[in-house]
Amino acid sequence: MSLRIKLTLALAAAVLVGLLGFYLQSRLQPYEEIIEHGPAPEAKANPYLAAEAFLREQAIATRRNDDLEAVKGLPGPGNTLLLLSDRSRMSPRQSRQLLEWAASGGHLIVVAERLWDEEARKSGDLILDSLELQQYETDELTAEDASKAADSAAAEPYPELTKLYLENEQAPAYLAFDTGYHLYDAGNRAHAWANSAGATHMLQLQHGDGLVTVLTDAWIWQNRKIGQYDHAWLLWYLTQDSAVTLIYRADHENLARLLLKHFPQALTALLLMLALLLWHHAQRQGPILVPASPARRQLQEHLRGTADFLLRRSGPQRLLQSLQKDIQRRARHRHPGFERLPVAEQWQVLGQLSRLPVNAISQAMRPVAAERIRPLDFTRQVAHLQNLRNAL
Repeated sequence: MSLRIKLTLALAAAVLVGLLGFYLQSRLQPYEEIIEHGPAPEAKANPYLAAEAFLREQAIATRRNDDLEAVKGLPGPGNTLLLLSDRSRMSPRQSRQLLEWAASGGHLIVVAERLWDEEARKSGDLILDSLELQQYETDELTAEDASKAADSAAAEPYPELTKLYLENEQAPAYLAFDTGYHLYDAGNRAHAWANSAGATHMLQLQHGDGLVTVLTDAWIWQNRKIGQYDHAWLLWYLTQDSAVTLIYRADHENLARLLLKHFPQALTALLLMLALLLWHHAQRQGPILVPASPARRQLQEHLRGTADFLLRRSGPQRLLQSLQKDIQRRARHRHPGFERLPVAEQWQVLGQLSRLPVNAISQAMRPVAAERIRPLDFTRQVAHLQNLRNAL
């Protein structure tokens, strides 16, 4: 193929590619598509991440803490403590510390957790009981209260929303609290409150030199709801001109609960392994020995067994003393008045009767030591005593 033909074919191919590209470009239409990946891991781990970011945007110093003991080193004046964590395990000492901190000039914001029990005359919420505040379900309100709530709802444009009225403001702030709960100020101490058509959802009272604000719920400040209505504004209003410490996860689970929650299969396998290990070490090693037949036992075996029993039960000192008493008994039988002689004369008499040297007799009849006897010394003294007894 000539060079001219090759150039012609290449030019024709380039033209075709250009025409195809122009056609495709004329048919393509650009568009934008937003793909939702859901909340970031930080937002999933912290339900109040948006609230923290909002406060920092308002130039409010904000820090997060997961320990109730942080209040010990926190000055009261100029500080707000947002306690949004579960308080079911709070001790009376911790509750007392929080109220004392508020009385020193701090602002404590908490969520009511327990319902008032008329029979027990308490709710079990240590902070609410100390402040004489009571929480009820709105369904449990009296008929008179329900009638007032119905009349109020008829006059309200948004009966499901909670309204907070401020002085010198034309319109109230609207908040979406859970209308299923109602706060009651039994001690008549509150100076500010926020109500829906049928219930009260926020109470604020003076406590010592500080403030305590109680809410029926804090969901309005979570990531999904803080941007609704006036939720963010209420957070700013309650914390303005102060530094904020946010505690929303103070109910730490112990190690056993965390392991059971996250590693149940591993714990089950570990328990099975321990059970198998105990079973393995508890079983007998080797075949079980069959007891010997009584018919084959001889007198020598009985004597050896009796001696072993006496040695374990009474000790070597008792056996040596028994042999010495037996020798003295034989000597009294052959030499009357033997027991009244001095020890040295007794040894001479034993030497005359047995025809053994006094040295051997002294080794055999020496007093038995109270301390532990070595096996070699015990065997040697028993041999001397047996020789002396056999010679008598």
